[in-house]
This record gives sequence, structure tokens and C-alpha cells, in this order.
Amino acid sequence: MAPPAPSVQEATIHSNYGEKYADVNWDELGFSLTPTDYMFEMKCFQGEDFSQGNLTPYGKIELSPAAAILNYGQGLFEGLKAYRREDGHIVLFRPEQNAMRMKMGAERMCMPSPSVEQFIDAVKQTVLANKRWVPPPGKGSLYIRPLLMGSGSILGVAPAPEYTFLVYTSPVGNYYKGTGTPVNLIVEDKLHRATPGGAGGVKTIANYSPVLQALTQAKSKGFSDVLFLDAKTGQNIEEVSVCNIFIVKDKIISTPATLGTILPGVTRKSIIDIALDFGFQGTGTPVNLIVEDKLHRATPGGAGGVKTIANYSPVLQALTQAKSKGFSDVLFLDAKTGQNIEEVSVCNIFIVKDKIISTPATLGTILPGVTRKSIIDIALDFGFQVITLLL
Repeated sequence: MAPPAPSVQEATIHSNYGEKYADVNWDELGFSLTPTDYMFEMKCFQGEDFSQGNLTPYGKIELSPAAAILNYGQGLFEGLKAYRREDGHIVLFRPEQNAMRMKMGAERMCMPSPSVEQFIDAVKQTVLANKRWVPPPGKGSLYIRPLLMGSGSILGVAPAPEYTFLVYTSPVGNYYKGTGTPVNLIVEDKLHRATPGGAGGVKTIANYSPVLQALTQAKSKGFSDVLFLDAKTGQNIEEVSVCNIFIVKDKIISTPATLGTILPGVTRKSIIDIALDFGFQGTGTPVNLIVEDKLHRATPGGAGGVKTIANYSPVLQALTQAKSKGFSDVLFLDAKTGQNIEEVSVCNIFIVKDKIISTPATLGTILPGVTRKSIIDIALDFGFQVITLLL
């Protein structure tokens, strides 16, 4: 039985140690849907503003077969998390950034959107109503899914006459299974996630089904995700199917620029903000790497984990070939399996999703970069979870 829904006036994020938790095995949480008690719903008509919404028991919603969301994909979603701290308080990670991103996306998709204040209030109400589903400290988080959709019926291609803003939640663990899972990405050079002039820079639901074919094929081959290249040149890396990517060398952090084909991730922005505050230099130039699957930079038991001069001449052949093809550098895979990414010829690499930063572990084949360590230290100080992935 779900507990009584709190009133709007009670919608603040707080908690107590003595409160009752939901009946969940917190140690076995994965990234899958666990229905919670309540969801938030708010509606408005085209040309109007959203007003008062309300909490309702989590369950099915009613849509016409002619709803714009079903026929033309007129919809956006956001993803953010609530965390339970050791002192019992529940905190959100920069929800105003998600609210502003939804507003920008709504403009692109010809939809009205909640104000930033309405968005945050709806998120707070939903979290508070489902606070027994927020995992204990260190056991996971409460994933929050705000959804904006054209729920009104329409036959021709045009903006819907009515819109629904909905927020639901689910307790989750890490998106990628286990803290020891290698980063094994496959580079997709035929299918593309987004194209210039499209909607790749907003979080529309229409951006995600096109990655399913490449993602399904990748997983059938033992890879955990796909690294997409730009559609214009087919040489520059853009992003993984569900997260941004960073390349790190010395105190320079490079990440593909958000020029309409890459989603401006909230965690991406946070890392850049923190890095700049700590004196790092950020660049938004295209990152055009080629994956080397035949030559290797280092082998287990060798000297790849130390900065000996002997480690650099072996990369010259791959690097020279890459530059002759117009690439700026080489992304090397591990010598043991040939599937797990290790590092670029002269720098470390990070994969970023939500507040989780993943980077290959330094177990003898990867140089323990000073900048790498600094980023990890800073990220931990700011509450990020850092996974050093074991190969």
C-alpha cells in the first residue's frame, strides 16, 4: 500500500534515518524499472501555459491512438537523480539544468514547457512522495524521469493541441553493470546517431530508437555500448549512445563541441565547470580518433604503466597511418581481448554519464597520468562516483 501523498506545501527534499524503506534488495539494484508509489502529472493546451499539476498513484496513462507522441514522436524527456546523504537528507543534482534543457528542447519541438520553477517543484514533489524508494547512502539513487509529450490527438503533421508533463521515478544502481566492467566500446562507422540540422542536440525521444540497431548489434558481439562518429566526415567522435566522452592530456580536457548533433549533458557541463575552476583548459574542437585494433601500445607484464621512452616508438606506426588518413590521434584497445579501450597514444580517456565517471584502471598497461589523478580527485571531492574499470 502506497503511503498518503504529501501536499504541495510539504514538497521539500528532506528525510530521516528512522523512516521506512521500500522492500528492495538494495545490494542488487541494476538499471531497470522498479515502479514506485506516485507520479506527477500536469496538462496544458497549445498556446497556453502549464499551471497546477498533481500527484497521482503510479500507473498507466490514457492516450488516444491519434496522440502526436504516438504518431509523430513529439516528445522530450529528461533524466536526473536524487541521492540520500549520510545525514539522511535527500539531494538533487543541478535540476535547474535539466529544466532549462527541456525548455530549449521544447522550443525545437514546437511544444509548450513547464517553467524552471514548475519543473523543479514537480521533481521535488515526486521525490518526496516516493522517498521510501530512495536507496540508502552508497546503494544507488532514485532515477527521475520527467517526460513532456504531445498527448492531444492530431491526424496531420502539426503540433499537438494538448500537452502532458509527467514525472515518474525508479530506484537504480549503475547504468553499466558492476564497477569492474571493462569499457568495451565499438566504433560505429556506418550508422549515425544525429545529423547536422537535425534534433541531436535536444533530448527528444526520437533520438534514441535510431541507436537501437547499432547498440543491439554491438551487444551481440560482446560490447557494452557504441561510440558514434559524426555524420558529416565520419572521422570525428561525437558521443556514446547514452553519454558524452572526454579525452584528457596534461591539463587539457577535450570533448566534442555541442553544435547541434551532441546532447549538452548536465554532467558534461559540470565536469567542464569544475575543471575550469581548477585551472584545466577545456577545448571544444572536434575529436577525430581512429580505433587501432591490430597494433597495441602495451601488453600485460610489460612497461606500459611507466613513462619509459620505449613506450612511445611502438605507437608511431599507428599514429603516422592515422594522421595520413586525416585523424589526429589513435585510440588503442587492450592487447589481451582486443575489445576494451585503454588510452589514446598520448593521453587518458574518460566516459561520463550522470554523476559517474569511468576510466580504464591503471594495472600495468596504462600510464597513471597526473591529470587523470587530478580529475579523479576533483570529481570525488564534488560528489561524483569514479569507476576505475578493471581489464
